Parts: sequence; C-alpha cells; structure tokens
Amino acid sequence: MNFFKKGDTEKERLEKFAGTQSLEQVPEEGEEKKSTKKTTSALTDSIDKTLEERGIGGGLADQLAKADLKWTVAEFWAANVIAIIVMMALMLIWQGLNFIWLGVGAIVGFGAPKVWLNMRVSGRIAAFNDQLGDAITLMANGLRAGYSMLQAMESVGTEMPDPIKTEFKRVVQEISLGVDSEKAFNNLLRRVPSGDLDLMIAAINVQAEVGGNLAEILEVIGEVIRERVRIKGHIAVLTAQASISGLVITALPIILSLLLFAMNEPYMGRLIYACKEGTSMLTVKCSQPIGWIFTATAVTSISVGYFVMSQFTKIDV
Repeated sequence: MNFFKKGDTEKERLEKFAGTQSLEQVPEEGEEKKSTKKTTSALTDSIDKTLEERGIGGGLADQLAKADLKWTVAEFWAANVIAIIVMMALMLIWQGLNFIWLGVGAIVGFGAPKVWLNMRVSGRIAAFNDQLGDAITLMANGLRAGYSMLQAMESVGTEMPDPIKTEFKRVVQEISLGVDSEKAFNNLLRRVPSGDLDLMIAAINVQAEVGGNLAEILEVIGEVIRERVRIKGHIAVLTAQASISGLVITALPIILSLLLFAMNEPYMGRLIYACKEGTSMLTVKCSQPIGWIFTATAVTSISVGYFVMSQFTKIDV
C-alpha cells in the first residue's frame, strides 16, 4: 500500500487522517482518493481561518477536541445560531411578541450548546480517568509478556472501551505516522487533561531517558490510580445526600418562580415590569426598579448558597 507520498510532511500525513479515523479505517488500495478528499467546504474553512486569526475559536476548538466531536468551530457556531433561532421561535409561539421572553429564548439558545459541550467534556474526562488504572495495568502486563511500548498501547486501543480506546488509538496512529512519542503524549494530555495521565506520561518519558523496569513502574501507578478511583467513589456515596440537597434547594425557587410566572404573569411580572392593566409593553414604557433589585438579590443569594454547598462536598483525593 502506498498511501503516503515520499515528500509528505508530518502535518500532511496527519491531515490525511484528520484525527477521525481509527486504526481499522486505514484506507486500502484504490481508496486513496476517497480517503484524502476534503470533508469541509471552502466556506467553513474560511470562517475557521478568520476565527483563528482573531483568537475567537482557539479555546472552542480545544473543547471540541476534548469532547471528541468532529466539528469545526464554524459548524459549532452555526449550530449555536440555529439553537438561538429555534428557542426564540418557541418563545414567540408560546408568549407572542414579548421581548422579555424572546430575550430569555435567545439566552437559553446561546448558552445551551456550550453547557452541553462542557458536560460532554467533563463526562468524557471522568470516564477516561476511571478507565486509566485498568489500562495502565494492561500495558504493564503486555510489557511483561514481551510487547513493545507501542504494542502495549495498541492492545489498550483494542481491548478497552471508549473513550480511552479512541485516545490510545490516536496516539498509536500519530507515532506510526512519524510524530515523536513525547509530542504524541503531549497531544493526548491536551485532549484529556488529567493529573493521573500526566503521571503516567512522566514515568514513560523518564524511563525512556534513564532506563528502568517500566512494567513495574506502570503497575505501581495503576494500583495507585485504581485506589484513588475507589476512594473517590466512596466519597461520592457519602456526600451524595448533601450534593442532591444543594441541587434541590437551588432549583426549587427557580422552578417555582417560572411556574408562577407562567400561570400568573401579571402577579410575578411586578418583579420585572409594571404596566397599567390592559396596556401593552409595546406601547407603554414599563419600569420597576425595586423588582429588579429583589430579583438580583434572589439570584445572587441562590448562586452564593449553591457555591458554598458545593464546596462542602468537594474533597480532593
């Protein structure tokens, strides 16, 4: 198979895979044109380049990589705009031409995709950390059986479930395409920021420089990580009641206020605006500064209370 040309640089080789193919998806003979075909349009490429030059899409691109989403920054922003339009349309259908509810819909549509993205990143990193101890032990056993480091990592990419399976396959791919192993590990750590993973990478790099029994080192690290995961699970069980109580106490006034506002808008609307009965907000200037002060005070108190309760249940191991 002659998939790569003789003059291909490291970047060009990686771009042919674009980080989206697993080891089983390496193209066969006759599939070169299909595999190297550009998958994004000129418009999205131009938007991505503009965002990158202005420093807007750098952090978002990292988040998309951490979430294992094969989206460009432009595609995510397009989805965000669609979410804003959909939420404003729903509010328009529900409440009519009410600028307050249209603003609420715009805020929800703007923030919901980012909240979902952050939740996906957090869940993926947590799942990776839970699997890392077993993966390191599997690598140590492979090294004892006579595997090379690359073969041991490839066994993790074959035997373990996602997300650690996908990430280790990417590392093996990058090293196979000519990337330095230290750089490939740094790329992995950038996609999955984890203290335990940093410890494993540091051990591998030190062993490559000074030598030593890497299998024994990895076995000790794997045991420490598994014990830490066990202790974290035990702490989560003991603090579950306090965590759920904090969430319920925080959500209860917000949900109750929204329900009351939906059932009796003139009554709850006094906190936001004050209009004469039978008039429209489009024709009458409405203001209620005291209501805004009460609302801001309530939101601040709820936020501070949730922060304090979350700190009580946060225990580092």
